[in-house]
Amino acid sequence: MGLDFIVNVAFQVYTWLIFIRIILSWVRHNPYQPVIRFIYEVTEPVLGFFRRIIPPLGVIDISPIAAFFALELLRQLIIGLIRSVGL
Repeated sequence: MGLDFIVNVAFQVYTWLIFIRIILSWVRHNPYQPVIRFIYEVTEPVLGFFRRIIPPLGVIDISPIAAFFALELLRQLIIGLIRSVGL
């Protein structure tokens, strides 16, 4: 189990947290529930960054789509660097 595997898993977990947050925005939930608060607190820095760059289109927030693309590009860059260094 190399460093590239660990980085891959970390990015997958973060991507899933963003996806769960998208689903949570469609359903009624208790924002004070610890797991839901954790999801919001962990994903808000990235989504907030993209929300400042890309304003919502009416009621549709496309910041998660931009975050998915950016995270994938960052993941590929980091994995490429790890493999080129030989870790």
